[in-house]
Amino acid sequence: MEAALRLIEAEAGRQPSLDALAARMGLSPAHFQRLFSRWVGVSPKRYLQWLTLDHARTLLRDRHSLLDAALESGLSGPSRLHDLFLRWEAMTPGEFARGAEGLTLRYGWFDSPFGPALAMGGDRGLCGLAFAAEVGPDAALADLRARWPEARYIEDPAALAPWVEAAFRRRGEARLQLIGAPFQIKVWEALLAIPSGHVTTYSDIARVIGSPRAVRAVGTAVGRNPVSLLIPCHRALRKSGALGGYHWGLGVKRAMLAWETAELTRSEQDAA
Repeated sequence: MEAALRLIEAEAGRQPSLDALAARMGLSPAHFQRLFSRWVGVSPKRYLQWLTLDHARTLLRDRHSLLDAALESGLSGPSRLHDLFLRWEAMTPGEFARGAEGLTLRYGWFDSPFGPALAMGGDRGLCGLAFAAEVGPDAALADLRARWPEARYIEDPAALAPWVEAAFRRRGEARLQLIGAPFQIKVWEALLAIPSGHVTTYSDIARVIGSPRAVRAVGTAVGRNPVSLLIPCHRALRKSGALGGYHWGLGVKRAMLAWETAELTRSEQDAA
């Protein structure tokens, strides 16, 4: 299904038919429809619709204000996702300034709905989650390691597996160990308040954290978020409603938004 998601994203502008997509995947249309719907939760056609920019604009118009509602209600951190328990703590500014000197970080590769995922973490939780479908595995690993140059690195995926399982399967607890400057952590904490299936803007984040003129700095902090998906920087859009950029590739961002919206729609339908 990873290949199917990439194919639909790449062909979205051409609005490919079910038959054409199934042929590219080497499957019959009926079999492809069943497999895709079971894995993703919606049909290929519906998923394709959610990839459009109009969908992002609709989310922006109707849902981005929930960031304010969540924060004003005290709903931050673990409460941002009803189906994922997440605890986090940050390094001190001094530890960050020293480039994580003396810290041992473990890393490993995992399958995900968005392609190969690189997880990295210490004893207290995940500090990095990267996606290599567009940037490549070598670049993803070099990117995360460059953030904490003085740390000691050990390849040990088993140590991280429970947290990664919680992140992608939406069960269990995904602990985070945030490593960043104080302003960055403030922005990342605001991102945690955005509910799954909703979006916000960089300017709204700047206003919520008390720095309404720091939109550019907020955008930089969002782009430097090391724990993708769990700290949902993919939910931040430009004020115009355009998707903007994404550190791990715009296709990955589109897929994440569509995946989360499919989950939200299913939950709303089940509750109806």
